[in-house]
Amino acid sequence: MGGLRRAARAGSIEGSTSIEGFSVPADRAIELVRDGGLAEPRGESQMAVACYARAMDRVEALADDPSFRWLDRIILDLHFDACQFQRDKWPGRWRLGQIGVTGADGSLEFRGPEPERVPDLMAEVVEWLGDGDLEAHVAVRAAMAHLHVTSVHPFEDGNGRIARIVQSLVLAREGLVSAELASIEEYLAQHTSQYYAALRETQGGGYNPERDASRWVEFCLDAHLAQARRRLAQIESAATRWERLEEIVAQHGWPDRLVIALEQSLAGGTDRALYSREAGVSPASASADLRRLVDAGLLEVAGKGRNTRYQPGARLQVDL
Repeated sequence: MGGLRRAARAGSIEGSTSIEGFSVPADRAIELVRDGGLAEPRGESQMAVACYARAMDRVEALADDPSFRWLDRIILDLHFDACQFQRDKWPGRWRLGQIGVTGADGSLEFRGPEPERVPDLMAEVVEWLGDGDLEAHVAVRAAMAHLHVTSVHPFEDGNGRIARIVQSLVLAREGLVSAELASIEEYLAQHTSQYYAALRETQGGGYNPERDASRWVEFCLDAHLAQARRRLAQIESAATRWERLEEIVAQHGWPDRLVIALEQSLAGGTDRALYSREAGVSPASASADLRRLVDAGLLEVAGKGRNTRYQPGARLQVDL
């Protein structure tokens, strides 16, 4: 599941940032979000992905924190993590000016509440996150958390990102499934026009908490169902691929652990540190294993020194 979870995490994060115009290739996204973001981001889009990954690292840490409680500082810190590369947008601070969202034709589609109301409104959101509608299904509460945050539009920028991160945190706190497998960011990125349409219909152009939110909740539940079906298909495909990799390793009489290196190479590439950690072997043994796979034509080396990476070789792609 390691490779699948990394790919799902990268897909969710890149999907969420791409909604706001920050998009990177899938293989680069995996490099940026794995292992605490060891890859050096280059350019604003890559920084957006790397920063969002750090925010999701915090979500993972908060998910099973026994002393966790909802505070405005939680949301402010998550915003700082996700938007710290945008220093001119006051990451980690409530906005001080009026804000609106314009459509493709330049018309005003949404107007946020006055800035002086933001601290009190977000205090209400935080109170609801802690105590409101606790009897509702977690997917419904997560959808409403997203709606509450984005309707207040509390930040100068990154309101969509933070709303989606808070939604993921609500899901993660329930502990039904890991954040990268439960989030719906990929679906939202692939259905952005429907996503915005559901928000516009529910919000009615401004902060109107009395409006019916059923259209928005239905959209999010449909997204969860679609995303769950996709994850199940990915798990089935990964299991089939793993079985084939086991056959390849067995044919050579190699230790079973080499399957991990092959799987990692297919999920965005691998390196000595990643393979060593996941396979539970020393760096020296990891180097020997990877060299064996390179010599067999199953892996190819990319980069040098600390930037050495191992990608699928031509023979591996033929064998699969």
